[in-house]
Amino acid sequence: MKKIEHIGIAVKNLEESNKLFSSLFGKPHYKVEEVASEGVKTSFFESGPNKIELLEATNPESPIAKFIDKKGEGIHHIAFAVEDIYSEIERLKKEGFKVLNSTPKKGADNKLVAFLHPKSTNGVLIELCQEID
Repeated sequence: MKKIEHIGIAVKNLEESNKLFSSLFGKPHYKVEEVASEGVKTSFFESGPNKIELLEATNPESPIAKFIDKKGEGIHHIAFAVEDIYSEIERLKKEGFKVLNSTPKKGADNKLVAFLHPKSTNGVLIELCQEID
């Protein structure tokens, strides 16, 4: 893993949260994107070399809606950039991690993504991200 790619934060209202984080960072978000396959609308902020992804559910059955119902708004996942997501998935499986996506899927911000189950990572949902060429 190369670095923390971003931290994902589940929010109830993306528009209100964009205002809040714009005030916090002193600048607006740089991208809003919907990932229909995940039932989510995202917004990205930069803070120095780091990124924050805000996630709002677009339907009540989405993973974000279920997360907010169970835990409320807050940190949803930590994403790590990887060079080769396919080999990283295989390496982590061999190390005993529970991989939720054996095959990466297209995520937000021009990335291939896969997730590790929180039960195998001390309660933290981990996202692997590889830039799509």
